[in-house]
Amino acid sequence: MVSKYKTGFVYSEELLNYRFNNDHPFNQMRLKLTTELLQNMNVLTEEHIIRPRIATEEELALVHQYDYIQAIKHASHGILSETEAQKYGLNTEDTFQFRHMHRHSARIVGGALNLADAIMDGTVQNGCHLGGGLHHSLPGRANGFCIYNDVAVTAQYLATHYHQRVMIIDTDAHHGDGTQWSFYTTNEIMCYSIHETGKFLFPGSGHYTERGEDLGFAYTVNLPLEPYTEHDNYLAVLRSTVKSVIESFKPDIILSVHGVDIHYLDPLTHLSCSLETLYEIPYIIKQFADDYTNGKVIMFGGGGYNIWQVVPRAWSHIFLALLNEPIRSGPLPEKWLTKWSTYSPVKLAKQWTEDYRDYQPVLRTKEISEKNLERAQRILDWYS
Repeated sequence: MVSKYKTGFVYSEELLNYRFNNDHPFNQMRLKLTTELLQNMNVLTEEHIIRPRIATEEELALVHQYDYIQAIKHASHGILSETEAQKYGLNTEDTFQFRHMHRHSARIVGGALNLADAIMDGTVQNGCHLGGGLHHSLPGRANGFCIYNDVAVTAQYLATHYHQRVMIIDTDAHHGDGTQWSFYTTNEIMCYSIHETGKFLFPGSGHYTERGEDLGFAYTVNLPLEPYTEHDNYLAVLRSTVKSVIESFKPDIILSVHGVDIHYLDPLTHLSCSLETLYEIPYIIKQFADDYTNGKVIMFGGGGYNIWQVVPRAWSHIFLALLNEPIRSGPLPEKWLTKWSTYSPVKLAKQWTEDYRDYQPVLRTKEISEKNLERAQRILDWYS
């Protein structure tokens, strides 16, 4: 068994500064909640912590266009014109300018790069960056709550500086469009995204026919799922298709995005998965890493907008999976509950297990499952 100190955990209070405003759904308080939960469980210690740095412009430019980086720097100081803001995606209701946004966004990228370096030099074998996973950011445009795409930059960094074959596995409910379009014409990096269909959900992309172009053809894989997909069907199609793609691509390292917005209580999406689903996903990917990449894997956070009832318990299992610790049951730490019950606008669950609060039975389970299995079979046909 790998020593527990061979797992890195990217964290600094400064990561909490990536914040559009107090009412925005993207709230990094979920990172603090998860970190303190792991600390109160006595599994996360100072020895695991990898402090983030601010990524350089040269590093950001591995994926992002130079003019876009300069626009973000100008926006950081409130000197970006309205015309420029519109050009670079900074005038939408979802993604807009905030003070020192370049520094706070580049720090998220720098945390991922520090973890990548630590894995490549053998300091740690694996690790997670729960404050990252900003997979919607495009090379030249902000998008979907995301300024710089730390997943894409890290993938290109590993390919450029360490000559790694990188596979990205994105399990966020929203399609990883920024990452996909960053690598759509290259065969260096494999992008796999399993997500709710874009028929009813941002960003509207991720159809199974989006497979890459030119040299990148067949290096993009999309598995769009029907709304109200449930636990058993989700895990079945994930396991089978990821295994097939991994065996075809033969990666050296895996980067995975663990948005927990596939949960039935998430306010922004329409899937019907549970905490049990979210607990199992990182263990599945960890096993794939152990089997195919000598254990090398970086797990990112991503989406997840029910920050009190879902995110802390789900994201804790990302770190637990990396430590080879078992899935938890029983009560949550009393110290954590006592502190955060004071601040939570909803009643906090006291147990690790799902209570299926407000769960609505799915009436079209058979039809939904059959459509998802049909799409999964297309992937199996391509890569088997």
